[in-house]
Amino acid sequence: MASTAISPALQILRPRCRLSNTVRAAAVKSPSESLSASRTRRQTLLFLTATATAAVVGRENPSMAEDIPLFGLRKKLKKVEEEAEEIVREGFEAAEKGLETAERGIVTAEKGIIAAEREIETAEKEIETAVNFGALSQAGAVAGAEVVGVLIATSIVNGILGPEGQS
Repeated sequence: MASTAISPALQILRPRCRLSNTVRAAAVKSPSESLSASRTRRQTLLFLTATATAAVVGRENPSMAEDIPLFGLRKKLKKVEEEAEEIVREGFEAAEKGLETAERGIVTAEKGIIAAEREIETAEKEIETAVNFGALSQAGAVAGAEVVGVLIATSIVNGILGPEGQS
């Protein structure tokens, strides 16, 4: 069974020279058992060495850029990292200052809105006092509006009826 389930790579590496049956029979008492056992051992050994080689080659240690001492890359990398950290710190500081400035602007705008509301209330009071009539003058204005309304209604009715209604 082991000889039938062999990978193609291992089949290529099988020994090419085969002994004749007479030489095998003279050298070994049971040729089929020893031949299959030797092939199995050979193939197993070859399989183990191929697997071990593939495992060693396939498993490489990850390289870190700071581990490379070529041309001072380690120092340059650390310097760049420090500069990046400094830029990030400066960005956070600038953002905090911007937030503080925005908060001050909001407080100032709120104060301006409150002052504008006070001015609007003052203007409304002034308009009410300027427009405010006494009770007698208000009654006179209403009576005058009623007279104008009656005159307009009379002229409309006369216009609709025309000369026929006047006779």
